Amino acid sequence: MNMMSLLMSVIEFQTLVVRSFGRGGGSSRGRRQRRGEDLVHPVKVSLEELYNGTSKKLSLARNVLCSKCNGKGSKSGASMKCVGCQGVGYKVQIRQLGPGMIQQMQQPCNETRGSDETISDKDRCGQCKGEKVVHEKKVLEVVVKKGMQHGQKITFPGEADEAPNTITGDIIFVLQQKEHPKFKRKADDLFYEHTLTLTKAMCGFQYVLAHLDCRQLLIKSNPGEVVKRDSFKAINDEGMPMYQRPFTKGKLYMHSKRTQRRLICSSFLANFGNESISVTSCY
Repeated sequence: MNMMSLLMSVIEFQTLVVRSFGRGGGSSRGRRQRRGEDLVHPVKVSLEELYNGTSKKLSLARNVLCSKCNGKGSKSGASMKCVGCQGVGYKVQIRQLGPGMIQQMQQPCNETRGSDETISDKDRCGQCKGEKVVHEKKVLEVVVKKGMQHGQKITFPGEADEAPNTITGDIIFVLQQKEHPKFKRKADDLFYEHTLTLTKAMCGFQYVLAHLDCRQLLIKSNPGEVVKRDSFKAINDEGMPMYQRPFTKGKLYMHSKRTQRRLICSSFLANFGNESISVTSCY
C-alpha cells in the first residue's frame, strides 16, 4: 500500500468516526449542542450617569430561528444528507507538497456551510430561503445602577444570535466611562481640583461647587487656616455611591493648588540733585 492509499484510508476512518459520534463528541443518540458566541457591545456613560444611575434603550440586530419553518430551513421540515461532505459538514482536501510530502486540509462544506445536511431548492423555506434564521431588530433596556464602574459588564443571557442545534449566547454590554472635565474617580472616591491665589490660601476662601447630582456645595476654609500647596482635604459621604449600596458613599477629595506668584517689575530714572538713579519697583 502506497502513502496516498494509506492516507485515504485514514480519512475514510475519520469520516466514519465523525458520522457515528458527531463532531462535538457524544453518543450516537444525538449530537451535543454547542454554545453560540457572546456578543459584546461597549456603552458610553458619563460620570454623572454612574453617580445618579440611568437607563439606555439600545437597538440591536441579531439572528433568530425562522418562525415559519421552525429553524428547519425547508417547507416540509425534511433535509437530505449532503453528497459532497457525506453529512459531516466539512470536506478534506489533499495537496501534494513534494515527493513523499502530503498536506491534509479540512474546510467547511460550501454546500451545507458547515452543517451536515442540504435542502433542495424547491423545498427551501420562502421566508428564510433555507438559511434557517432571519434578521431581527431588538430593543434592550440597559439599566446602569448607581456606583457602577468603568469596564463593568451588564449581561442579557440568551439574547445573542440564534442558530439551529445551538445554545444561544449572551449579549454583554461593557460600560465605558467618558472623561469628566472637573471630577476624577478612583474606586468610590472623587477628586476635584481647585486653584487658589496666594492671598486666598493665606487669608481664607470660599466657593460654591456644583456636584454631579446638581447640588450646590459651599466649600470654605477654616478661620486662620493656611492652605499649603498641593494639599488635599477629604469630605466624607460626598464621593461616589457604592454599587448595590447606593446610600453609602465614598469621599470627595478637594485638591487645592496655588497659583505661582509672579513679580511684575518696572524701572525708571529718579533725579536726586545732580544725580540720576535707576529705581526698580516690583509688585
